[in-house]
Amino acid sequence: MKSLLARYQPGPVVWVGNILVTCLILFAFQKLLWLVVPFVLALVIYYALLPLKFRLVLRGVSHDNAAVRVSLAAFALVLLMLVFGFPVLLAESVTWKATAMRYLNGGLQMLETVLVQLEGEVEMLAEAHVSQAMAQQIAHFSADFSEKHLPHIAMGIASWSPTLLLAPFLAFFMLRDGWRFRKFIIRAVPNAYFERSLYLIDQVDRTSRLYFMGLIKLTALDTACLAGGLWLIGISGALGLGLLTAVLAWIPFIGSVVGCVLVVLVAATDFPGDPNMVYATVGLFIFVRLLDDFVFMPMTIGKSLNMHPMLTVLMIFIGGAVAGVPGLMLVLPVLGVVMVLGETSGQLLTDPRLRARHAHARALRAHQARQDLDFPG
Repeated sequence: MKSLLARYQPGPVVWVGNILVTCLILFAFQKLLWLVVPFVLALVIYYALLPLKFRLVLRGVSHDNAAVRVSLAAFALVLLMLVFGFPVLLAESVTWKATAMRYLNGGLQMLETVLVQLEGEVEMLAEAHVSQAMAQQIAHFSADFSEKHLPHIAMGIASWSPTLLLAPFLAFFMLRDGWRFRKFIIRAVPNAYFERSLYLIDQVDRTSRLYFMGLIKLTALDTACLAGGLWLIGISGALGLGLLTAVLAWIPFIGSVVGCVLVVLVAATDFPGDPNMVYATVGLFIFVRLLDDFVFMPMTIGKSLNMHPMLTVLMIFIGGAVAGVPGLMLVLPVLGVVMVLGETSGQLLTDPRLRARHAHARALRAHQARQDLDFPG
């Protein structure tokens, strides 16, 4: 089968079609964002728990029982984490606004300190009184952010919380009924296209599985590197900050910048008047980013999506332009699936042997139907 598929090379029409279909899917996702986000999280949970389910199935446990056991174990683990973490979360939620403003003000004061130091070294900046102008802008921005923007951000996060609860339910039904859905699709395929269609479904599942498993591995590596580096530097809450910034890195470019800014704010607040701590955290993020690009991503996500680097970067910008932040996050897995669908579908439609087999099968069924209706007089 692989040797036959290797003969087919998609042309420019197929590639253009793949890109256009990807853009249309991302545009539709933007309109259904309330469903897409929990569905993506459900896929992450599903592919993280799928190996455990397969181990139980190989030991003789039925698909349904294996899905229930794995889901209950995951739910118990999350419940245990909430029991121990709920008091901390409750204490932080009471003073969330004051905490957010404390870290924001710490970062702004650090920026003002750095500008004052630069004025002492650069005469042009001192003559322009950059630090004084920046201090006025900082005071205005801090008051405006506290009164207008921060409540809207909190309300937006709160409004998304019920929607995210769909993710575990979707993941459970994927674990329990995913194999049934696959059989349902296979039964609808004509016999002439059965082998190629089975290969198509397997490749779509493989592409999605490798991507999301690679994403989970990449997140674990980033969390370990960032948390270890922040702990060595002396930043408080290193593990939580490392995990948060690693998850934010799922959004290309923007997520890494946002994560770096958050950690810089924490460093500036914990070590006021010490710009070296800020420089150390920025250097750590640059180092981990280089590790991602040249070591971690080729080992994890790079193995799942066989794309040219130029196409990858181009599609990331196109995804952001079409669907914003969701487009940045989803463009690569969507393009990977669409590429498999486009290439295999193109082979199905252009293979003369498969079309001849399908036409012959239809002719045989029509002939058999006529014979069944041809009663003797």
